Amino acid sequence: MPSFDPLMMGYRSGFVGLIGRPNVGKSSLINKLVGQKVAITSPVAQTTRNRLRAILTTPKAQLVMVDTPGIHKPHHLLGERLVKSARSAIGEVDLVLLILEGSKIPGKGDRYIVNLLKQQNLPVLVALNKWDLVDKEQQREVEVAYSNLLEGFSWAIYQCSAITGEGCNDLIDALVNYLPEGPQLYPPELVCDQPERVLLGELIREQVLHHTREEIPHSVAVMVDRVEELPSSKARNKAQSCTAVLATVLVERNSQKGILIGKGGAMLKLIGQGARIQMQNLIDGPVYLELFVKVVPAWRSKPARLTELGYEGN
Repeated sequence: MPSFDPLMMGYRSGFVGLIGRPNVGKSSLINKLVGQKVAITSPVAQTTRNRLRAILTTPKAQLVMVDTPGIHKPHHLLGERLVKSARSAIGEVDLVLLILEGSKIPGKGDRYIVNLLKQQNLPVLVALNKWDLVDKEQQREVEVAYSNLLEGFSWAIYQCSAITGEGCNDLIDALVNYLPEGPQLYPPELVCDQPERVLLGELIREQVLHHTREEIPHSVAVMVDRVEELPSSKARNKAQSCTAVLATVLVERNSQKGILIGKGGAMLKLIGQGARIQMQNLIDGPVYLELFVKVVPAWRSKPARLTELGYEGN
């Protein structure tokens, strides 16, 4: 990190809210912009449940990017709280980055969000993500479709790709120009404001999303019950201390528990192995991970349980 004075004249800082439908690539894009993994990703819609703040510090600015749940039509109390969380974030940021899926023609969900943002007195930039998936002969058609969607607004549109990085530097420069002048809001070495337990739980849930069939992902939550630093005398590798993580994976039905555990515990072992590797990258050290699976019927519709899991909706 180059040396600089964050109090110098012209330094900028502020909050950027990433808003969009589920599965448009908000979390993947935020990871690419920050330059490392801070948010879990998967092809499953509604992967993001917590409002995560990812922090990008440069010699000119500090961007605090708020990754929000996808705005969708909710079907249970959890969905209602996720949408409420995303909508409330709009009123708490300095500008909005509207993420649209550039590889598809806009639909009703996109129009709903555009109409929602019309009511806000905030600057809005638009990112057409997944631009690498658009054939060259179709690019003009897509550009026209999104220009029509945004007709009457002076919102600048940027094509980008969270996979290849195309257009991401231009997008960062544009966001910086809209931030107010001000000092750093977080220490420059910080890239995420989530507590360690939340991040560890999300890494476990990410592996569940990657390895289980369609009926499981939306019915899963993870509670990290304990994180303990084991001295080297108790660790498997006596020469190095180890972080022990005990966590419970919640599902709604016994059939889902069976799928998660798998024959002879094979699926749970696979999930644990993948999560442990990601945890070791996060913690930068060895991890001992123990997972349990618990059935809590209809947990997504129970206010007390949602609050316990941190899904407050604000």
